[in-house]
Amino acid sequence: MSTPLRTFQVDALQVEVYRHEADLVSHLVPQTQSYLNEVIDRQGSAAAILASGASQIKLLNDLTTFGEIDWARITLFHLDEYLGIGGTHPASFQTYMRELVAEKVAVRKFNYLAGDTVEPIAECDRYYQLLSAQSIDLCFLGIGETGHIAFNDPEVADFEDRYPVKLVKLAEKSRQQQVNTGFFDRIEAVPQYAMTLTLPTICQAKQISCLALGARKADIINTMLNGEISPTCPASILRKYAGATLYLDEAAASKIRNLE
Repeated sequence: MSTPLRTFQVDALQVEVYRHEADLVSHLVPQTQSYLNEVIDRQGSAAAILASGASQIKLLNDLTTFGEIDWARITLFHLDEYLGIGGTHPASFQTYMRELVAEKVAVRKFNYLAGDTVEPIAECDRYYQLLSAQSIDLCFLGIGETGHIAFNDPEVADFEDRYPVKLVKLAEKSRQQQVNTGFFDRIEAVPQYAMTLTLPTICQAKQISCLALGARKADIINTMLNGEISPTCPASILRKYAGATLYLDEAAASKIRNLE
């Protein structure tokens, strides 16, 4: 198992920096395996929320390939979904989760947000009812280039959000990121609205593992760790939670100032 190049703490948030993504994942997979198995031994089952995006692909692939986890006792959720595309659309997060997780391991249940719903507000409520039926033991996260978590862009992020799951209009920068990472071929193809778990819902997870990789994330990571804890950088909320750890490769950590 790889060890971090360096570790430090910012407020309550633990930060670990690894040379490469492969080192990061080789550390996080057995750690996650041990944690989930301990939870299952203690309470008989576990529940986790998974993130999508490029930063999660190797992690989920290795976790489902090499992790010795009793998946049959784990209920899974995902963070968000585009409104207006069905679960078989190549860019839907249902497709992402089925290909990387559900088709590879036999989970107890994978609950999906239905992007093709005709009643998005009712769908948000339905999903929250499923989430609230048990405590969430683990949540994986990525960080967008604007500091967004899930689809909580700065324009809609609310640290005291009264909605646990909500419908949001996507910021243009967030939509462009979906193009930059290859999920859509042009911005006009990216849906303008999505359903997302809100920040208070995400932060109810007992343990949060947040990954940020690559030089494109370096500026926002520095802002997240050195700036104010504010919805203008939604990811900064993680600095309030001792159960959260931020995992970085050297490129993503390259612009961090005055903290190590």
